[in-house]
Amino acid sequence: MSTRRHPTRYLGEEYERLVRESLNWELKELQTPSEPACTVDGREVIMLCANNYLNLSTHPKVVKAMLETTGKYGAGAGSDRSIAGNMTAHEELDSHLAKFKRAPASLTYQTGFMANEGLIPQLGGRGDLFVSDELNHGSIIDGVRLTHADRAIFKHKDVEDLVRVMDEAEKHTPPYKHIWIFTDGVFSMDGDLAPLPEIAKIAEEHGAGVYVDDAHGEGVLGEGGRGIVNHFHLNHTQVHVEMGTFSKAFGVVGGHITGCEDLRNFAYNKSRTWLLSGGVPPGVATACSAAISVLESEPQHVKKVWENRNYFIKAMQDLGFDTGNSETPIVPVMCGDSKKAKNLADFIWKKGFFALPIVYPMVARDKARIRAQLCTKHTKEQLSKAVAVFEEGGKKLGLI
Repeated sequence: MSTRRHPTRYLGEEYERLVRESLNWELKELQTPSEPACTVDGREVIMLCANNYLNLSTHPKVVKAMLETTGKYGAGAGSDRSIAGNMTAHEELDSHLAKFKRAPASLTYQTGFMANEGLIPQLGGRGDLFVSDELNHGSIIDGVRLTHADRAIFKHKDVEDLVRVMDEAEKHTPPYKHIWIFTDGVFSMDGDLAPLPEIAKIAEEHGAGVYVDDAHGEGVLGEGGRGIVNHFHLNHTQVHVEMGTFSKAFGVVGGHITGCEDLRNFAYNKSRTWLLSGGVPPGVATACSAAISVLESEPQHVKKVWENRNYFIKAMQDLGFDTGNSETPIVPVMCGDSKKAKNLADFIWKKGFFALPIVYPMVARDKARIRAQLCTKHTKEQLSKAVAVFEEGGKKLGLI
């Protein structure tokens, strides 16, 4: 037995390296509800980095639904949905989501990450090809890595490069049995949109499936927040898997997929993350359904988040900030260097604004940024003060 080997020492050494290189995450504690004005680590701050775009996590109808269902059915499902935990609340949520998405069927998962991790590896194997945008979310990347299918990468949003990849794929011997193209809908670090109509057209020409992760698009894009497929006036015969999450604009937690009935049946029989994990608590399922109902009946939430986004990004651009390629309420404030991003985040924190630095490996080493995320309840006064603080910090760090 080795006397030199230590099972955990390298964990501390790696963390120390991350700290030295300003690549570590520093966890802060949210001590109040997720609202624009909140308490974090004992400080009163304005939240600029939540995924809670429509502030539905505190919407009275959503909270009431969770409380009432929990009181009636208990705190947990009691089992995996595949065994004895498939409750009425789960089935009602699946049906409600499919109706909202104007699709034949939906299936909800415990998280969005579990949807990608569980379904993607089952869609193909040896003799198949998975094609992925180079900036796809880590959950897509991990899902693709779990398959035995061949893999190909196309340049970010580069339709011509996707054509090249697909044309090369057609030369493969023997021919690939199945080809899937995977893309984020809204890319979470830059807030830009996938060219989904062009991707769908290319896929159709090659008989390929299209899988879009719309975690940051639903609730924000499309008619009444129905997401990127609706936004581009596509349907679920053109985009075969529309994946998403209840953890962002819907304000609760959970993941889901939408498409044809065969997709739903396949997914709940093949996804090990779905089959081998407990069902979400019934109160969570009902709260998710209530959030959908809010979107169906209260369109002002989607309208307001876009008003706030447009106000903020224009003000930042007018000051000379580089806001990247944002097309959504995700607004990157580009800093380049990781230390500059961390210093800017520290500066605005001290001034009463909470937004996180995004550094390598979540983005390229020279693409560090502050990722600002706008929500429905931000007031013009809060946003104006935020812009002023960014201006002060940006000038101090030489960003503008």
